[in-house]
Parts: sequence; structure tokens; C-alpha cells
Amino acid sequence: MNLTNQRILVTGGGGFVGSHLANRLASNKNKVMVADNFSSGERTWIENEVELTNVDLTDSSAVNELFNDDFDAVFHLASKKNVNTTDSSRQFRENTGMTQNILHAARECSISNIVYTSSSTIYGEAPQPTPEDYAPLEPISIYGASKLADEGILSTYAHSYDFSVWNFRFANVVGTRLRGAVIPDFIEKLQSNPRKLTILGDGRQEKSYLHINDCIDGIFHAVENTPKSKHSSGPMYTYNLGTRTTTSVNRIADIVCDVLDVDPIYEYTGGDRGWIGDVPRMKLSIEKLSALGWEPQMESDGAVRTAAKALANEL
Repeated sequence: MNLTNQRILVTGGGGFVGSHLANRLASNKNKVMVADNFSSGERTWIENEVELTNVDLTDSSAVNELFNDDFDAVFHLASKKNVNTTDSSRQFRENTGMTQNILHAARECSISNIVYTSSSTIYGEAPQPTPEDYAPLEPISIYGASKLADEGILSTYAHSYDFSVWNFRFANVVGTRLRGAVIPDFIEKLQSNPRKLTILGDGRQEKSYLHINDCIDGIFHAVENTPKSKHSSGPMYTYNLGTRTTTSVNRIADIVCDVLDVDPIYEYTGGDRGWIGDVPRMKLSIEKLSALGWEPQMESDGAVRTAAKALANEL
């Protein structure tokens, strides 16, 4: 699919990844509408040329009305992102409900190009580097379970209703506008008290970190370069998006402290994971997307440092 001169809907476009994506699509001569209730994210992150609409995507009637517009493609990023939540049934219900509403409305309007942002959490605690065809998929968080359920709904529409679906399983994406994650958490703690840093778990958790610019580049590259006629898995194209390297939580703490020029004492909450549902170690295989000619410009440490510098100023 050519991502130029298209009419594109971005759900969740007010958030971290969504705002970067919407702005990039608009700069590429697309007409972009962002649909978001702005429960997270900021309106100010959206460029002026992007159209905004405030909508509850769990409301099927509101979604049907939204789709009265004539879109060429839908980028579906909206979701409740709390990996550890006290209201797990609501999170699962709302995430899968939003996806079902969007796909139903898209089918009714004959919109068949869907780009979906999934997550590495669908793999659970899998061997690394984890390829896209790894099985069995056993997520250990409600968030991961909802992402896997969404992938199932998307697969149904792809194979039963001739949708073209690009499905991206993200590593940890970092950069400007990131909130509620380890880098901004450390920055805010150290800005409040530069003498002590509390680290969840034992600090040995180790994962891949992908810079937001590389993330958006990877999405564009896959959508524009997937050879449909030669693709073995049918009309649903699944790609991991990450780096070939990993960074530990302790290393992130060291980088953030270096960026802020502080030297605190580290204190740990204990255990081998930060919270219930946290996958302590994650590294995705990116060979499938690499075969299409994409490579991240930054590896994990570089992505963390670049993000930390930007977020230290932003926060």
C-alpha cells in the first residue's frame, strides 16, 4: 500500500506512538484524521494539518458514525495500555471491543486496509530472539491477552472478508512524549530526589528498546514494501519491530543518571520482575522485516540515551 495521498484514520492518534505516526502520515501528503478520547496523550502533540475528533471507540454507534467518512486505510493504535491493572476484565473487554467495532465498521464501509499495533507481550516468556512464528503464544498479562485476542479478530477479517492487515509486534518503544514507562519514571523520580532511585524488581530485567523514529520508519517500510503476491501467510502480514540488542533496567538507570548528572543510591523492590505480568527478558527476532530492507538506526542503548536526553528536557 502506498502511504502518500491517502485518506487515513488513526485511532489512538493522541498518544505517544499514535501522535508521531499521525504527524508523519500528514507530512507524507496524506489527509489524516485522529480519533481519540484523549484519556492519555495530548492534543498539543498533533500537528495543525491533522484533523481531530473526540470519540469513544468502545461505543459501536459512535464508531459507525465515524466511519461515514471515506477512508483508504485505518491505523488502529487505540488501547488500554496498563500491563498491570486492578480491573482486568474491563481492560480486556474494552480493548477487544474497540477492535471489533472498528473492523465491523470498516467492513460495512468497504475499507479493507488495516494497520494494527500489537505487542511483544503476546509471546509471554519465550526464548530469545523470538520469531513471528514462535508457538505456543502464552501471554502472562491481561494486556498481552487482549492484544493476542485482537490479532485473532484481525486474522478472521483478513481471511474471511479479504482485508489486508499489517500487524506489528512492538518491542519497548521510547522517545519524546513517552509516559508511564521506565525512562520517564526514573527521570521524574530523580528530578524529585536526586539522591535515591527506587527500581522495580531486581534491576536485571533485560529487553529491547526501539526509538520512536525507527518504529515509524519500520511501519512505513513494511506497509509500502510487503510483496503481497509472494507472501506465504496470506492477507495478514505480521512483523516484529525491535532491535537486535537488549538493555537492562540497571543499565537504563545508569544512562538516565548520566544524562541528569546525578549519582543516587539504587534501592530495589525485589523479585525478578517489576510487576505482575511483567516479562523479565524480551528480545524479538527482526529478520523478517530486515529481509525487506529495514534496519533500526539505533540499537537499544542508543535509543534509551537519545530518549532520556529528550525526555529530561520535555518533563
